[in-house]
Amino acid sequence: MAWIMPVFVACSTFGGVNGGIFTSSRLFFVGARQGHLPQALAMINLDTVTPMPSLIFVCILSVIMCLTSDVFLLINYVSFIEILIVGVSASCLLFLRWRRPNMKRPIKINLIIPITFLLICAALCVLPFMTDPVPATMGVIITLCGIPVYFVFVYWFDKWPLPIRRCLAKFTMCMQKLLFSVPTHHGTMGKAIDD
Repeated sequence: MAWIMPVFVACSTFGGVNGGIFTSSRLFFVGARQGHLPQALAMINLDTVTPMPSLIFVCILSVIMCLTSDVFLLINYVSFIEILIVGVSASCLLFLRWRRPNMKRPIKINLIIPITFLLICAALCVLPFMTDPVPATMGVIITLCGIPVYFVFVYWFDKWPLPIRRCLAKFTMCMQKLLFSVPTHHGTMGKAIDD
């Protein structure tokens, strides 16, 4: 009977990873629909009605991350960045609750819960700097690298040369044909072709 616990742990881990893969692919899908990622990721497969390009992109990223020699270092980077982003999001919600108290909210809870959550996030962000500052610093650097990437690839996208935007549009059409996918709404792809 000693085999029961490892089997249940494996099933739980498999379910958690499965849910994480589906959730993260939809984050890329929505980011592409908002214009923050290539439009090829904002497509839905006609047969399965799933964001197939985003799922494949997450799969490729996962394979690349598995090529690292130190998995625990990768886990430290990712967990620190995730806690940092969740903490910043929670602080923004508290800021809105303070600055706009009469704003309509679908869920309104006692402030003790989000403040406690924010304090735990702050502790989880500060403690790695005390115990092992290198992975925490690298996590901050990786996160800050997103700022120039945003400006080059999102904010200044309209200033890109027309041939590059046409190549991206052709790549998106190839992905549509290859993965039998269609956009869910009219995005920035038409703007790139028509310019």
